[in-house]
Amino acid sequence: MVSDAQKRATAKYRRENVRQLIVRFYPKDAELYDFIRGRGGSAYLKVLADRERLAERIDDGPLPLA
Repeated sequence: MVSDAQKRATAKYRRENVRQLIVRFYPKDAELYDFIRGRGGSAYLKVLADRERLAERIDDGPLPLA
């Protein structure tokens, strides 16, 4: 069981350090939503961001997705 102090510490850490982004997909974007969810959701988006950062360091442009 988690103590009240630990709950407060966790909440404080999240408030100060964790950022959240909410994306809403409307019915016309259902295909994009299914595509992203089918590849792991937010984990897939992180992979894309990592690839983009790597490509910028290499300076060869974006890397292929496949």
